[in-house]
Amino acid sequence: MSESTPIIVPDMLGGNPARLIDQTLLKPRTCIQEVEQLCEEAVEWGFYAVCIPPLFVSRAVACLYGSEVRVVSVVGFPCGYDTTACKVQQAAELVSQGCAEIDMVIRLGAALDGTLDEVEEDIAQVVLATCGARLKVIIECCYLTPAQKVALTRTVMRAGAAYVKTSTGFGSSGASEGDVRLLAETAAGKIGIKAAGGIRNLADLRLMQRAGATRIGTSSGAVIMQQWVAGQ
Repeated sequence: MSESTPIIVPDMLGGNPARLIDQTLLKPRTCIQEVEQLCEEAVEWGFYAVCIPPLFVSRAVACLYGSEVRVVSVVGFPCGYDTTACKVQQAAELVSQGCAEIDMVIRLGAALDGTLDEVEEDIAQVVLATCGARLKVIIECCYLTPAQKVALTRTVMRAGAAYVKTSTGFGSSGASEGDVRLLAETAAGKIGIKAAGGIRNLADLRLMQRAGATRIGTSSGAVIMQQWVAGQ
């Protein structure tokens, strides 16, 4: 399997959810001590990854050295209207610092205008810049019609990204069961589906997983795991 091939997580309903989780800390006031604590929690629980602001990638990589927890960061976040050149430069820098995955935001305005070739080229250039690290593409479902969500999922696939992601968590709403199901049906197992935004407990995680999510972005990973342990 190449590094650019998405990991499609098998059915784990009822099983340990830790390897589905990108434990996320992207609030504007994030500080280094919180990032270090996030990394400690990720190792303790065995999360798939931590998702953090670009500023803290080097520190997170150092904190997680020797563990299986990956580092994920963001590009064009949360609005997506950086130039392609800026996104490319930032993605390449983050990968050079040790990021295993990048979550980028699309040009939402172009998507709403229907100029999907522009969206596709933006994504494709960032795919090239990731040098084998996986790219997850945030389409911000809360602003899209069902037809736009389908069209954008297909655009993400054509551009060569590994995942389509529902939300930044900064939009008017986060992941919904219906959106995840629609993206999963459209992707048909060819790329992964990341649900993010508003997933705060184990029931939310299971709902998204049943709908087709193969990765979960949440800032409540420890709470989810405590609930899972309590239910054993």
